[in-house]
Amino acid sequence: MSQASAAKDIAFLKEQANAVRIEILKMLAEAGSGHTGGSLSAADMATALYFSKMRHNPKDPAWKERDRFILSKGHAAPLLYTVLALSGYFDKSLLKTLRKIGSPLQGHPCSKLLPGVEISTGSLGQGLSIANGIAMGLKMGGMNSRVYCLLGDGETQEGQVWEAAMTAAHYRLDNVCAIIDNNGLQIDGPCCDVMALEPITEKWDAFGWHVIDIDGHNMKAIIGALNEAEGIKGKPTMIVARTVKGKGVSFFEGKVQYHGVTPTQEELKKALEELGENGK
Repeated sequence: MSQASAAKDIAFLKEQANAVRIEILKMLAEAGSGHTGGSLSAADMATALYFSKMRHNPKDPAWKERDRFILSKGHAAPLLYTVLALSGYFDKSLLKTLRKIGSPLQGHPCSKLLPGVEISTGSLGQGLSIANGIAMGLKMGGMNSRVYCLLGDGETQEGQVWEAAMTAAHYRLDNVCAIIDNNGLQIDGPCCDVMALEPITEKWDAFGWHVIDIDGHNMKAIIGALNEAEGIKGKPTMIVARTVKGKGVSFFEGKVQYHGVTPTQEELKKALEELGENGK
């Protein structure tokens, strides 16, 4: 790819991530409940995956050769729903039904209700184990598909995550790429106060993973890390994405109170203005 083509691709992904944030905010405001901060902080990574890196087919969600995405931090469901809708898995109008009775867009993703959702998630700490199992199955079947797993940083306080970390390294699951949305905040406050996570990179390295530490909002760095991960053989890859809770909206950024609080109509209006959308 030429430098001009690469720059064009990065520009497109930045625009797409902005559109993802706009739709997340609209659906959350409509629902009146849900998780704002962590959905916005991971928007750039999910955009890079669905609109650049992953092999997937919205017209055939069960395509055998697809790459798999596991949203371990299931409370960020608005993010997953938005990238699925904008990718073409279902009509965007369905986003307005988030958390409504009878809607397939529940508070946490349900694979039985919505095409494109690989596995139902929500109980924190389980996603990486699921990713490992899928990755092992793919290898046994001779498939070259990759498995991407997005975790929250507070989620990595769960013991099962570290059992899964050992498992992936032990079985040399080089088709696993995990990403930590390292925004530094969880529902009870700063992660460093609840249960310190640092030094994150050294811990994952010690568990036998190839570790890449990046700015989780730098699209060029994200694509570079995903490309690097694809070339690693014999061990899984962990991308530590340094992010900002509520990224994209100045009055949400870095504020723990917006972990599980949705925008008011007035906040929505101001937020959409910041993102360059008139809200209509």
